[in-house]
Amino acid sequence: TVVPAATSAADILAYKPDGIFLSNGPGDPAATGAYALSTIRGLIDSGLPIFGICLGHQLLALAMGAKTEKMHQGHRGANHPVKDLKRGHVMITSQNHGFVASKDGLPDEVEITHVSLFDQTIQGLAHKTKPIFCVQGHPEASPGPHDSLYLFDQFTTMMRNHAKA
Repeated sequence: TVVPAATSAADILAYKPDGIFLSNGPGDPAATGAYALSTIRGLIDSGLPIFGICLGHQLLALAMGAKTEKMHQGHRGANHPVKDLKRGHVMITSQNHGFVASKDGLPDEVEITHVSLFDQTIQGLAHKTKPIFCVQGHPEASPGPHDSLYLFDQFTTMMRNHAKA
């Protein structure tokens, strides 16, 4: 089910979703105003698995207490190497963004999971105790050609595990 960006957490949760996917989009994540962050915080509090991509990653970062900043030079196009710090491997990604989650003031409960090998910017985050993660690049674009598909497997596994709990 796809809902408009201004949909409240209560309205989203009324659908009884197995998980929440925060999709990509253009622009400055701070320009979404309070409605997006309030909704995302409500979704975080629900305990449901959440997966964010691109703008969804940046908004999730803000909702978890991180900061975002405008990049000096944005990431655009394909063939961007990103290292998965947990798996220790590099994937080739597609990128299209001018803002990033900042390493400054990152909350203790949030960990960096992926970094750009071009400039060491944050490319992925995860909550340490909740089923929440996000990535800056575009795994839905099938770059690499399939380097990032495991992220969708990770999300579906999180939803299955949550349903069993």
